[in-house]
Amino acid sequence: MKKITPFRFVAALVLAASAAAAANWPQYRGPSASGLDATTALPTTWNAATGENLRWQTPIPGLAHSSPIVWGDRVYLATAVAAGGKSDLKVGLYGDIASAPNTEKNQWRLLALDKLTGQVVWNVLGHESVPKVARHTKATHCNSTPVTDGSRLVALFGSEGLFCFDAKDGKLLWKKDLGPMDAGYFAMPNAQWGFASSPIIHEGKVIVQCDVQKGSFLAAFDLATGRELWRTARADVPTWSTPTIVTAAGRTQIAVNGWHHTGGYDFATGQELWKLDGGGDIPVPTPIAAGEFIYFTSGHGRSSPMRAIRADATGDITPDNSDWKHPAIAWNHDRRGDYMQTPILVGALLYGCRDNATLTCFDAQTGEVRFTERLSSNASEGFTSSPVSDGRHVYFTSELGNVRVIAATEKFSLVATNSLGETCLSTPAISDGMLFFRTREKLVAVGAKR
Repeated sequence: MKKITPFRFVAALVLAASAAAAANWPQYRGPSASGLDATTALPTTWNAATGENLRWQTPIPGLAHSSPIVWGDRVYLATAVAAGGKSDLKVGLYGDIASAPNTEKNQWRLLALDKLTGQVVWNVLGHESVPKVARHTKATHCNSTPVTDGSRLVALFGSEGLFCFDAKDGKLLWKKDLGPMDAGYFAMPNAQWGFASSPIIHEGKVIVQCDVQKGSFLAAFDLATGRELWRTARADVPTWSTPTIVTAAGRTQIAVNGWHHTGGYDFATGQELWKLDGGGDIPVPTPIAAGEFIYFTSGHGRSSPMRAIRADATGDITPDNSDWKHPAIAWNHDRRGDYMQTPILVGALLYGCRDNATLTCFDAQTGEVRFTERLSSNASEGFTSSPVSDGRHVYFTSELGNVRVIAATEKFSLVATNSLGETCLSTPAISDGMLFFRTREKLVAVGAKR
């Protein structure tokens, strides 16, 4: 009989937990930010022109990279609609740090769609104003993904504030002004790029990570009333990462990505549990966790690491050496980190893709590299959307809307490439055997027709 290691046993539990939470995809990257729903096999091929394996396509107004979320029979989506019409978006691999023009009013709107038909159930106005902070030419004024517990729906519209709506009819329940969310290049603060961290919900609390040029913080709010429960100051450069709840090692912590302050905070009090200085200097990917490890990556700067941190870490775990040796650091690979994409754990394998299409598969327990391959031969085709998986295949979406499907194995196998017909920088959602892609102008439901 083949021996089952503790880590592989935990990996099996992760897949089982995904099965238990199948129908709902309540936040950015779904349950626990895992990007995984293994209950039903997804289609590996479809055709946007002929309609093969396409359930529906619904036009969506505005410009946003906010991802769709799913609860029950509804798909929820946030968007920003400019008064002057269609907003420009510049995709591709380029190093321009400039901001886009920022002079016209925007409407931040929330939409609810019927999951089976794509029909818009409601479309409500959340806020209207001229944006307080500019966006990058590849970003939008609505990058953050909403979160729901099935009853309430919370959206973070950057500098415009934190808003809570009734998930049934879209009625505004409360809102909080968090101040200007000025996120941009730390070395040139005038280069504003827009806010992107998404809120999460856990045990009746809304958690937000607001790493900006001045006054960064991590905070918890009461979901029912919006009352601030605690706020912990952070000293780091701007980040675009969403926090992750990790329950392991006898405690519940909030894991956050950073450059000078990657770390974990006590969920109940906001007290710092551990911290780590060093890594990529423009942190975007969200931490993911399984078993005894929390995985962090950031692909900009000199080190751009992919690393596994033990969930029971305590205190300052920053090594006093150059090879990143510390008891709390299970493994570390410099120069193999992801810039825009959050990696994905499928079973005992960790997949990470850089924005230039370089895909690396790691053994999640040891850090051993299983393979490194390129997903595209097009040198200008960027990858911003994070991967998702049905436990059998992993789906990687390029900015040009080309979806590469690979087998979820330790040997590289490209199964299919499918076109969405439009640019796509938003991470898809999964529910009941369907993939929901938010493209430049549509929400597209991919699934075998019934």
